[in-house]
Amino acid sequence: MTQRTRTAGLLRRAVVTSAALAVAALAAGCGSGTGSDGAAEPAQPSAAPTPKEALLAAVPDGTEGTIRFSGRDSSSTMSGVVDPTAKGTELTTAIKDADLGFTTTLSFRVVGDQAWMKVKFSNTKGLTGFPKLPDRWLKLDRSRIADAENAPAYEGADVGNAGPLIEAATTVEEQGAGKYAGTIDLTSGEAAKVLDAEEMSALGEKAAAVPFTAEVGPDGNLASLALQVPAAGGRKAYEYLVQYRDYGTAPKVTAPAGSGAQDAPAAAYELLNG
Repeated sequence: MTQRTRTAGLLRRAVVTSAALAVAALAAGCGSGTGSDGAAEPAQPSAAPTPKEALLAAVPDGTEGTIRFSGRDSSSTMSGVVDPTAKGTELTTAIKDADLGFTTTLSFRVVGDQAWMKVKFSNTKGLTGFPKLPDRWLKLDRSRIADAENAPAYEGADVGNAGPLIEAATTVEEQGAGKYAGTIDLTSGEAAKVLDAEEMSALGEKAAAVPFTAEVGPDGNLASLALQVPAAGGRKAYEYLVQYRDYGTAPKVTAPAGSGAQDAPAAAYELLNG
């Protein structure tokens, strides 16, 4: 699961701001505020948000406090915490090598401009050549990371890209209290950056209408978004899942300290830089 676009906060703010402006305009009467007899005309009720607008408004934008998140795609799982106040994120992702069977578990912690990583390899019996890295948080020097654009960084509360995906929805229906379903055009706008280019090419026309379901919790915040990505190019169908929970009650993200952290050795940069 990748972090390739961060427009969700802007999308939500745009929806909320538009609704607020509409209410203000109606309350002002959009004109003189009087009828032909000189009496004030009553304000008309504002239109209810569409299911798509309601769903977009539920996407986290950083005002809700700390949040736990988790998710998965065709090759990896992801979990962690986001702390907008500290501009902090702790993320752990596990990626299984399809050919050799071992799993690489990468953890990143970001607080402001600083970043740390942890690496663990499992199911490596019979395999050699893995870098030996300390079981500590390894502080990274960004100037030593070759691909600066993809270096660990705080990129907003919507870690799973739910906002850009919902914005690209071509149909959204409410199917009960807090439950939604519809289709998403993965070739549209920022949503086109969520999956990698190879997968998008394999999906072809199927990418224009991918089914999804979503759920909004009783607190009005997005709880889950699930895309049913169809089989394509030899890859099996799978579920792209984003889940958010513990709004405002998840733990804060802080910089590791003491014996639990050290500067990253050369082997860490060799791993990051490929």
